[in-house]
Amino acid sequence: MIGLLGKKIGMTHIFDDDGKCIPVTLIEAEPSLVLGIRSAKKNGYTALQIGIGEKKKKRKNKPKKIFIKEIRLKEDPAFKIGDLIGADAFGVGDYVDVTGTSKGKGFQGGVKRWGWAGGDQGHGSMHHRRVGSIGASSFPSRVHKGKTMPGHMGSERKTVQNLKVIMVDRGNNLLIVKGAVPGHNKGYLIIREARKKPKKVEEKKAKAEKE
Repeated sequence: MIGLLGKKIGMTHIFDDDGKCIPVTLIEAEPSLVLGIRSAKKNGYTALQIGIGEKKKKRKNKPKKIFIKEIRLKEDPAFKIGDLIGADAFGVGDYVDVTGTSKGKGFQGGVKRWGWAGGDQGHGSMHHRRVGSIGASSFPSRVHKGKTMPGHMGSERKTVQNLKVIMVDRGNNLLIVKGAVPGHNKGYLIIREARKKPKKVEEKKAKAEKE
């Protein structure tokens, strides 16, 4: 399981050979520094602890990374502490899962948060975007768990799966993937090898091997 850390630059679009417009996200994948190694023998699982970014000098008394995460591996890693993992860990055509923190939207009502239809919009209606009845009567005399209600929206850990790598620019530490990724611009991301590759890709690969 390959993985590295990055920072979202923003979205744009490119055109393929057929002139089709493809929405893409630009990710700044500066070399991730290996800070620690977790082995099955010593820790009970295998993983790499990696980090990117540097804290300001006035905020540290020794070198510290801003964003540090562990990337789980299927077997003991072939890395050592101090190694760098760059954008070239992935190639064009690979599929990745990107994890980030979604944009925070504060306290929101049910119409925006859960997509409620809302009530009548006429002047006589007193129920446009209100909650309305939420509980039962004498039995069970409580609100059922899982009821969609107004509350805090966004600012959650989200993962978008099976994003195709369109371009890798090692010189500029740039990774370009098809589609959108969670979070705001300049937000930190975790990029991992896709766990569930699209069936069409696997079928094409199997067919090519047979031929």
